[in-house]
Amino acid sequence: MSPAGGRGRARNRVRLPGAGGACLLLLRIRRRRSVRPATRAPRMLSTFNEWLWQDRFWLPPNTSWAQLEDRDGLVYAHPRDMLAALPLALVLLALRITFERFVGLPLSRLLGVRDQTRRPVKPNATLERHFLTEGPRPKEPQLTLLAAQCGLTLRQTQRWFRRRRNQDRPRLTKKFCEASWRFVFYLCAFVGGFSVLYHESWLWTPARCWDNYPNQTLKLALYWWYILELGFYISLLITLPFDVKRKDFKEQVIHHFVTILLMTFSYSSNLLRIGSLVLLLHDSSDYLLEACKMFNYTRFRLVCDALFIIFSLVFFYTRLVLFPTQILYTTYYDSMVNRSPFFGYYFFNALLVALQLLHVFWSGLILRMLYSFAKKGQMQKDVRSDVESSDSEEEEEKEAARECPRLKNGAVRGPGAAPADGPRSRVAGRLANGHTPAT
Repeated sequence: MSPAGGRGRARNRVRLPGAGGACLLLLRIRRRRSVRPATRAPRMLSTFNEWLWQDRFWLPPNTSWAQLEDRDGLVYAHPRDMLAALPLALVLLALRITFERFVGLPLSRLLGVRDQTRRPVKPNATLERHFLTEGPRPKEPQLTLLAAQCGLTLRQTQRWFRRRRNQDRPRLTKKFCEASWRFVFYLCAFVGGFSVLYHESWLWTPARCWDNYPNQTLKLALYWWYILELGFYISLLITLPFDVKRKDFKEQVIHHFVTILLMTFSYSSNLLRIGSLVLLLHDSSDYLLEACKMFNYTRFRLVCDALFIIFSLVFFYTRLVLFPTQILYTTYYDSMVNRSPFFGYYFFNALLVALQLLHVFWSGLILRMLYSFAKKGQMQKDVRSDVESSDSEEEEEKEAARECPRLKNGAVRGPGAAPADGPRSRVAGRLANGHTPAT
């Protein structure tokens, strides 16, 4: 063994502990890095929770959460109480499915609601692919191109798309069942809410909502009514993609989100008095709307027309008169008589203004229906936003009438008609097209 070799081995033996220490150091660093994300999440959540529930966001100045803790037999509203609305929403979903199957469907048959028979569409892979990818309403150049690809006429292609759209239209019984469930809930909510608030002073004088605010105790009946309404709107938000889609689908999504935000914020900030007035004001006309929809799907046209007029009057009075003059006024002015503005004041009023804008939007739809009602003498379409964008069955009958046009003498050009190349048929064709011979 050479001295050099011995020195080399000695050097290697001396370096090994240093390399092992470096490896241990790297392992420790890796362990620390792997542990840090797990410890960061609870810290970030705790920091966000502390930032979110600051007193200055939810309560007036010089007020803290400690002042709203339960003591001496007094119970106050706490944000954690709203967690009960989540399982309640699932219970309402199960109750709705049961109601629609065992109550709404038999009731629709009893009232004579019948689904119209729809002509089946012939399978066509090319048209079906275009329907699913490009949309259900192709333009005329696209229709011409598709007709050439499939070996069909332009009218046959138009008829195929119309019948295909009709297949996706919701049935009348489905509409009736949904309206009947909402009618029952809104009616029960209105009657229950009115009975809860009947003996309260702020129902008749909204300015009393701010007496001794925010040190206002919570009553058990008001709590359950509030949580029930919150659970119902959460259930509506869950089923919105599966329910009948109407023209105001986007407005409905905004309305449900604004309503849930209003209820959660008002409960957390102990604004239950003014929040209960907003709920009662809306329930007063909602059950009339659903009742009008129910009878609109039946043969009882006079009942539908009468309910539509009553609903319109109640809606305009509660949403365009009472809501801005009583609710918005008291939240904007009366709430700040002996207090200074804070974040919750601006946020709550902004949500109420957004709700009022939706009221104006739906009022425009109702006015258009009132104009149609006054012009035609009866309801021709569903109330407010229950008009689907798809074609109706009557268009197929009109299309069939165009294929077999009637002549002015009442005859129909059909299989037994005169030959198309005869002089009588040419004159009749001119008459049918509105061309009169020169005298």
